[in-house]
Amino acid sequence: MKILVTGGLGFVGSHLVDLLTNKGHDVVVIDNLCSESSSRKYMRDDVTYWVDDVKNLDKSKYSGHEFDVIYHLAAHARIQPSFKDPLKYLENDIMGTAHVCEYARQMNAKVVYAGSSSAYGGPMLNPYAYAKYTGEQVCEMYHKVYGMSTVTARFFNVYGDRQPVSGPYATVVGIFEGQTQKAEPLTVTGTGEQRRDFTHISDIIKGFLCLGEGDWQAQIFNLGYGTNYSINELADMFGGVKKYIPARPGEAWETLADVKDTHAAISWKAEVCLIDYVKKWKNDYNST
Repeated sequence: MKILVTGGLGFVGSHLVDLLTNKGHDVVVIDNLCSESSSRKYMRDDVTYWVDDVKNLDKSKYSGHEFDVIYHLAAHARIQPSFKDPLKYLENDIMGTAHVCEYARQMNAKVVYAGSSSAYGGPMLNPYAYAKYTGEQVCEMYHKVYGMSTVTARFFNVYGDRQPVSGPYATVVGIFEGQTQKAEPLTVTGTGEQRRDFTHISDIIKGFLCLGEGDWQAQIFNLGYGTNYSINELADMFGGVKKYIPARPGEAWETLADVKDTHAAISWKAEVCLIDYVKKWKNDYNST
């Protein structure tokens, strides 16, 4: 198939591009390289790259292209930075999605949208959750009004290779890896009893790819492992000293993916266990 991946130079997007290309699809990526997880080092010789903002997709310079599927991952990520610049999140995560859907409408392409488990904590909890949730509604509107095939995959706490390990966009697994490498205490926010469903990047992209192979009516599916762990439990997997820091605003107490509908729809199930991942990471790190 001819496939467009938005945000294809980021953490999740670059892995998806690798998987799609290795399966023989003709892949084009659009990415403006504004994310801390995006990098030119993920570029491949057998992929075409447009270094641009997705809000420019429906401009004349991109007309004449035809795609079967658009995997839409381009967005401003993470909760805490969204408090500082909510307009940037609303503009990119909502209007950016609208431009992607409009571009897809022009060629009757399917849209597979990367949603967020933050929707379950409440879309009014922070600007990021609201923007991602509203992006889902944009996709639903394009299906109901124009008959497009759209589908949302809500990701649950993605971790793994290429994840950010420092800065405001880092994952907690990445943070603990970085702190372990520096022999620093593991920073745990609040009591550390908040629970998260951690899902490995390889499982996320397999499920996301499968959704692009079907025709949908704006359904929403969860991509998660189906088991959650407290942040204290995660820190104990790494070992070392914990350092407790103040709780952060706008974050849900618990995430846990209900994946029954996903299993039934695409026969997908997450395979990588967090405990096994951390154990392997520690063994690899200690052997270097």
